[in-house]
Amino acid sequence: MANALEALRTAEAVLAFAAMAAGAALAQDAKTNPLQSIVRVYVEVPVDARSAQGLGRQRLGSGTVIDDSGLIITIGYVIMEAMSILVTDAAGKPVPAEVVGYDYETGLGLVRAARPLGIKPMAMGDSTKLAEGEAVIVADFRGAEGAIAARVASRREFAGYWEYLLDEALFTAPPHPNWGGAALIGLDGKLYGVGSLLVNDAKGEKQSDPGNMFVPINLLKPIFAELLADGRRSAPPKPWLGLFSAEHQSRVVITWVSPDSPAAKAGLQPGDFIVSLKGTKIGGVSDFYRKLWGSGNAGIPVPLGVLRDGETRDIVVESADRYKFMRWHKNY
Repeated sequence: MANALEALRTAEAVLAFAAMAAGAALAQDAKTNPLQSIVRVYVEVPVDARSAQGLGRQRLGSGTVIDDSGLIITIGYVIMEAMSILVTDAAGKPVPAEVVGYDYETGLGLVRAARPLGIKPMAMGDSTKLAEGEAVIVADFRGAEGAIAARVASRREFAGYWEYLLDEALFTAPPHPNWGGAALIGLDGKLYGVGSLLVNDAKGEKQSDPGNMFVPINLLKPIFAELLADGRRSAPPKPWLGLFSAEHQSRVVITWVSPDSPAAKAGLQPGDFIVSLKGTKIGGVSDFYRKLWGSGNAGIPVPLGVLRDGETRDIVVESADRYKFMRWHKNY
């Protein structure tokens, strides 16, 4: 057992050293250094933005330059309802930018600087080939100072409390403190994911291992042209209710209801348990989302069975298009 643990520690050390060595080597060559492609993204939103209460009116994150015109990919919540955006150029000077596209399903966002930034873009990797245990670099806009050696701790489904679901997300460890929009970089210097969250179960459920969740870069590729052309994916929007939920003993409990949302108008409350949808039993948060989105497009009525104070009641929620609910400075 002791030999096995020592072998594990040695393997971890080798992976970490490989990542750090690769980062150091790349940092010495400005032409190939992927860290130079990561820029600071500073955002301000209006006082009446619906996301201001939860995400703040001033937001700071990272973004990765992906073409010569100054197109940048970041995590969407940083730029949600943006009124003004400033990014940094090659000299570290602020440059105005604007939202190009936002995708609620993946959580990814695109912005473009008002002029070319003089920064070499980072190529996209194939995130399906990034294996568990593989050495990676997680980096923010601070360059070498903001880069850490990490490993892919797991690849698995992720259900977010804000009506969000990825069939397979990337989880890394150890955690990076500035995860919002951070770049997940392979040892080949390519971009494999965009930082979204800090988690305490990077290895998997019921395992204590702090780390970060990344949105795989391959999720951008099928919708990339649509985001550039129209600001959003072309498929009909999914029904949105406007609630936060958590899973308790395989049941879905509402933890928060967004003001003025369809859920609020229907009378749903924190503490309610959602036990069925269209008469079909709900088996957890992921199951709830899949049944909700599989029932039709945004705007459909959603009949829910709700347990409140020990009694089950039927509540119909008139779903909505989340894009129209948010107060975007530009219409997406």
